[in-house]
Amino acid sequence: MSRADRVADRLAGKELDLLLVTHGPNLRYLTGFTGSNGMAVVGRDVRRFVTDFRYVEQAATQVVDFDREQGPQDFVTALATGWPEGELTVGFEDDHLSVKAHARLREVVPDRITLEAAGGIVEAERAVKEPGEIEQIAAAAALCDDVYDWLREWGIVGRAERDVAFALEHEMRRRGAQDPSFPSIVASGPRGALPHASPGIDLIERDTLVTFDMGVRLDGYCSDCTRTWATGAVPDDLAEAYALTLRAQIAALDAVRPGPAGSEIDAVARDIITEGGHGERFGHGLGHGVGMEVHEAPRLARTGKDALVAGNVVTVEPGIYLPGRGGVRIEDLVVVTEHGRDVLTRTTKDLVAVD
Repeated sequence: MSRADRVADRLAGKELDLLLVTHGPNLRYLTGFTGSNGMAVVGRDVRRFVTDFRYVEQAATQVVDFDREQGPQDFVTALATGWPEGELTVGFEDDHLSVKAHARLREVVPDRITLEAAGGIVEAERAVKEPGEIEQIAAAAALCDDVYDWLREWGIVGRAERDVAFALEHEMRRRGAQDPSFPSIVASGPRGALPHASPGIDLIERDTLVTFDMGVRLDGYCSDCTRTWATGAVPDDLAEAYALTLRAQIAALDAVRPGPAGSEIDAVARDIITEGGHGERFGHGLGHGVGMEVHEAPRLARTGKDALVAGNVVTVEPGIYLPGRGGVRIEDLVVVTEHGRDVLTRTTKDLVAVD
């Protein structure tokens, strides 16, 4: 069964006849289209794909199982026609469509069509990866490991954070990545207490901790990996925070398997950090799904209600952040298997010292 067929099967449970797909990653997942402007309509017997003049030839190669058409210059007006007969209920991706775009859509589609918010349908299908997708994500994770190996040899002490970020992103592209899967984080010393610090002009000093959070996009799929390294001897409080974070991360990894909800896996790490006296310093979720986007379903967090199933790919990334002192985060990329999990990340989690 094709991906579009599986999405079409989900529509009956939502009382929808058709789904309008406009979000780029969802469109690529269903059709194979990698351009920047397109939309698709999917239903039991409907496979309609629309793009503009710039991508007609590209779509002819990439989009093989849909009826292709070139939209007018006022692109959305393509949806004024081409619908099946009769009254229809059409879902739209409300989590990716602006209020303005929705208003324009309502102006264009015929009055016999009811538009219903239906975000998350394609994402629910994307959350369970096919074997080929897991292979692609594993390749992206391996490339990220290679960049970490290179970075350790290249050296970081005395370099500005932003220069290190620029260099590692150049290296990942040189090794075949399309681009980073998100802006890389390099946070040294006290700036490590900022979970999403932007690399600054600060020089990385000796005898401190440095947190790196990076991922690559390779052939349309993402990776994500965080490591915290030492640049020499580190103060006892930071060394203790590292040991506690690592213990929580390993315990949470061991809990990943089909069945538990994301909140249950989150609680494993959170309870350990709380018992260690730093519960208030772990303020974000434990992890998230990774695939065509670096943040997708399912979520490992206190709000994560979905049970893990085989084929999910998630991060496990607890952290401790001590204002004015520094921070620790350790993150692996993990595949949920039929009987447990497989860790894709291979970079060591030992507290290594890097010059």
